[in-house]
Amino acid sequence: MMNIRSSNWELFAAYLAVCRTSSLSAAARSLGLSQPTVRRQIEALEALVGTTLFTRSAAGLVPLEGHLSLMAEAEAMESAALAFARLASSSADDVSGTVRISCSNVYGVEILPPILAELQATWPKLEIELALTNDIANLLRRDADIAVRLARPEQAALVARKVSPMRLGFFAAPQLAERVRGMDFAALSATGLMISQDRLDTIAAGLRQLGLKPPTRTVFRSDDDLAQLAAIRSGIGVGICQIAIGQKSGLVRILEDLAPTFDAWVVMHEDQKRLARARVVFDALVKALDR
Repeated sequence: MMNIRSSNWELFAAYLAVCRTSSLSAAARSLGLSQPTVRRQIEALEALVGTTLFTRSAAGLVPLEGHLSLMAEAEAMESAALAFARLASSSADDVSGTVRISCSNVYGVEILPPILAELQATWPKLEIELALTNDIANLLRRDADIAVRLARPEQAALVARKVSPMRLGFFAAPQLAERVRGMDFAALSATGLMISQDRLDTIAAGLRQLGLKPPTRTVFRSDDDLAQLAAIRSGIGVGICQIAIGQKSGLVRILEDLAPTFDAWVVMHEDQKRLARARVVFDALVKALDR
C-alpha cells in the first residue's frame, strides 16, 4: 500500500509541472526549484507508486499512456491546495484576498469587467481571478469560488441565484445590415453571409431547435465566441450574440422575431458563504446581472 502523506504534495506538484512542460528544466523553473531537485521528486514519486511515470520522446518527457489519468488527479490536488490557500488568506469577516470567478469568454470580456471594476473600487483589498472557459467549472472540486452558468446546478452543496436570462439575437454591422435588410432566415442563409462555428455544433443545434435549417455555406467559422463577435463587428458577416452586447456595440439587429433565450445563474459552493469576500462578490454579480 502506498504511504501517501501531506508532504507528498510536492512530489505531485513536480509531476504536474513536468506533464505541462515536458521538461525537468522547464518544470524546475516554473516551480522555482533546481533541476536535480525536480528529478529527485519525480524519482521519489515513481518509487512511491511503484512504476515509471514518463517516457522520453522527440517532444521531451511524455506521461506514459496508461497513467494519463494521474494528471487529472494531480490537477484536482492542485485545485484543492489553491482553494485552501484562498480560504486561509484572510479572516472570514474581512473583505480582502482572492475570489476566483469562472465564466464564459464573452461574459468575462464583455460583461463582467465594469462590474468587477466597481467592486474593486469599493473593496480595494479584494483581488479577482477570472477563469474564462465555456466548460462548467467544478465548484465542488474548487476549480473556482463563484461561477456564472447557463445551467442550474444539481448539486445540493451549491448555492445558486437565477439572474436575467441571456437573450441572443442576430446582428450585423450597419453597412452589411443594409445589404440584408428585409431578408428572412432562408434568404439570408442562401447568401452565405452567416457566421457559424468550425468544429462545434451548438449554433447549428440551436437553429434546428428553432425549426431552422442551418446554412450549408458560411462566410466565417470559429468555435471562439469572441472571434465570432469580432467578425460581426468588422462587417464580415451576420452572426449571433447577446442582444445587450450587440446594442452596446452599435450593431444592427436583424431577424428580430428570432430571439433564443437561456436561463443564467450565479453559483458558489455553500462553504463560501462564511467568507465575506465571497459573499460580497456573489451578491454584486447577482445584483448586476439581474437588471
